[in-house]
Amino acid sequence: MNTSDVSQTGQTRIATTTKTVLREAGIGIALIVLILVFSMTTQHFLTASNVTNILTQVTINLILSIGMTFVILIGGIDLSVGSVLAFCAVVAGTVMTLPGLDPSTAVILATLSAVAGGIFFGLLNGFISAYWAIPSFIVTLGTLNIARGAALQVTNASTIYSFPASFNAFGSQTLYGIPLLFLIALVLVGIGWFVLTKTVFGRVLYGIGNNEEAARLAGHNVFFYKIAAFTICGGAVGIGAIVYMARLNIASPIIGIGFELNAIAAVIIGGTSLSGGRGSIIGTLLGACIIGVLANGLILLGLSDFMRQMITGFVIIIAVVLDKYRERLTKV
Repeated sequence: MNTSDVSQTGQTRIATTTKTVLREAGIGIALIVLILVFSMTTQHFLTASNVTNILTQVTINLILSIGMTFVILIGGIDLSVGSVLAFCAVVAGTVMTLPGLDPSTAVILATLSAVAGGIFFGLLNGFISAYWAIPSFIVTLGTLNIARGAALQVTNASTIYSFPASFNAFGSQTLYGIPLLFLIALVLVGIGWFVLTKTVFGRVLYGIGNNEEAARLAGHNVFFYKIAAFTICGGAVGIGAIVYMARLNIASPIIGIGFELNAIAAVIIGGTSLSGGRGSIIGTLLGACIIGVLANGLILLGLSDFMRQMITGFVIIIAVVLDKYRERLTKV
């Protein structure tokens, strides 16, 4: 490679990085504007207790969105995350309440079982979608029903509770006003950012999203990377299930309904393209914060559940439209 090629490659990377920073800066500005609007229109929005509440509410969606980012980057989508969350929660709840286990052992085994359950469904989604070249939308629509039905079957449609006191207490602990559960999500954000930006694995995921055939011709095992992306998403769902249980101290087969929509919305609002190949974990973090701030602010404004659901739907549509405009600007 000659000097001009090196220079051109460097300029391309700089241009790409600049576009990413500008895109994330725009999302950050939108978040700040939203915070300012709600702080001026509601009385308790910026109180310490409400900020802590917002961060707690953001946590679950953020964890799911991190995994969803990996899937959407390769041009896929996972509609099963909400149902898989419920399945992982009831499996973990069942393990955690087994008689004869000391509290620490019960929590460890429950966590491992939740993550294992999420990984299983992630592997299933990825393998079927990649091996038979079936759109992930259809595959995950099927596993959505399988996971939900399994969760209801395992529990006989009943809620599991009475977890160890130390586990329940962990869900409400804070560090300088920041919920520990949110800090766990931030650790996952850091790991996801490192994987996507500093490893060959991450670069290949972007490559598959941009041009799958080119990635295959370059010698990369596209089949493996697709399965890996869905598996990561499933593992994130398993962690999300444990966090959900720690926050609400229950494991129910009906939790997680609609969670996939919020996760997809957070990822798209954060600048990740639905067609794959473009996006970032930091953008996903900002997108999840926008969803959380919006939900909290609308509650403080006194809007009904139905109105909040309608507004969330409008936000998802607007996010998809903006994604198309971002895609056109990127090609210019």
